[in-house]
Amino acid sequence: MTALEHLLAHQHQTEALAQIAGRLGWDQETVMPRGAAAQRAEEIGALEQVLHARRTDPRLGDWLAAIDDGAQDHVTRAKLREIRRSYARAMRLPDSLSAELARVTSRAQGIWAEARADNDVAHFLPALEQVLALKRQEAAALSQGGEPYDALLDDYEPGATAASLAAMFDRMRPRLVNLRERIMGSGRAPAGITGHFAADHQLQLSRDVAERFGYDFRHGRIDKAVHPFSSGSGADVRITTRVVENDPFNCLYSTIHEVGHGCYEQAVDPAYGLTPLGQGASMGVHESQSRIYENQLGRSHAFTNWLFTHMQHLFGDAGAPNADAFYAAVNRVHSGFIRTEADEVHYNLHIMMRFDLERDLIAGRLHAADLEQAWNARFARDFGVQVDKPSNGVLQDVHWSVGLFGYFPTYTLGNVYAGCLMQALRAAVPDVDAGLAAGDPSGATAWLRGALQRHGRLNVPAQTIENACGFAPHEGPLLDYLDAKFGALYGL
Repeated sequence: MTALEHLLAHQHQTEALAQIAGRLGWDQETVMPRGAAAQRAEEIGALEQVLHARRTDPRLGDWLAAIDDGAQDHVTRAKLREIRRSYARAMRLPDSLSAELARVTSRAQGIWAEARADNDVAHFLPALEQVLALKRQEAAALSQGGEPYDALLDDYEPGATAASLAAMFDRMRPRLVNLRERIMGSGRAPAGITGHFAADHQLQLSRDVAERFGYDFRHGRIDKAVHPFSSGSGADVRITTRVVENDPFNCLYSTIHEVGHGCYEQAVDPAYGLTPLGQGASMGVHESQSRIYENQLGRSHAFTNWLFTHMQHLFGDAGAPNADAFYAAVNRVHSGFIRTEADEVHYNLHIMMRFDLERDLIAGRLHAADLEQAWNARFARDFGVQVDKPSNGVLQDVHWSVGLFGYFPTYTLGNVYAGCLMQALRAAVPDVDAGLAAGDPSGATAWLRGALQRHGRLNVPAQTIENACGFAPHEGPLLDYLDAKFGALYGL
């Protein structure tokens, strides 16, 4: 076997083991017995040690040194790019640190879920302090004297920096705040929907909508979780949702959001399976798919017209008097506490707050013991509302418990990418609204599969978006879309 053949065979097994690790995480959040948390932490830690050993195997360096990248085709060069990047990062991390991070975050996730259920921040703080200490060690090891937060961010959005994101957020914030203030001063206050919506019917609707958006149940499934998520790639891609019986939008739009993630993974070229290219290009690109499915498509006037009629048939009452009132309820702007339930105007302000807080946590400017106070003060300033309980505040998101520092800004980056993609999609598929009005998003989803999803990680994130759109990504299309949509809804 050549060096390239040895390298790719080794990587194939590493990717397969990583999928198993992901499946353990899915199981932990869905069906694992509650009393198994401590043992699961040890299992995940042990598997992470195996993975880290494979990712730092000295033979990788030898094989990579023996390969002439320039002599390879473009797909192989992309695989080598990703392997070199992964190897360089893994070599900077001590084996013991990787295992300890996996073990501690697995336990911390369970503690967070308990604390959230009990609204008990103090119960979570010791675990958070442990996670933070380890993530600071990881950031220091990876950054090698550079900006520690950038080293963590690079794990989710290669090539992005905190400085570039902060500059983009600074450009976005004034227009978002101005739009919110004009909406709040418009004199219009659409009502939300009311009624009781049985859980089994909500899950039936979610499954129907998931299939309409292209999710393949031969290679996937929907389960319930405290915090909806997607997991897996290739032939096994699973999603979760949650049910609130007086709020069907919680279940429906969580499902559509996760379907966007799941469809991306299912659509990647099968030839890339269990290779470094067999998954989404980055979390920002991934989020572009979930957000365009959920918002630009799922919350559009065309699709909500179909959804209104469909919910009347299923529930007997859609909770609103007519389709226009239903559309306004789906897109109602209000200063709610929960990020995952936030309207499109407020959502990015949630992310900007978390971005600033976690940068301060990693830098040591903010300590875990002071996080709740800092969160509540910032929320009151940004949203004009006092946080009423920790589960509506600092305990609402799972991310910090599992060590996902650097992840939050990719949500807004995904919204920015989605704005660019929707502009290009409308140019390429001018009759997209006709399909959506019939409950058929396939014109839009087929374009996304062909223009972006099938390529997996073949290209770096920004190039992935530029190739699909025909222009470099920027925040303009998203802000223009928000101004137009909510300007019409609120008569601005």
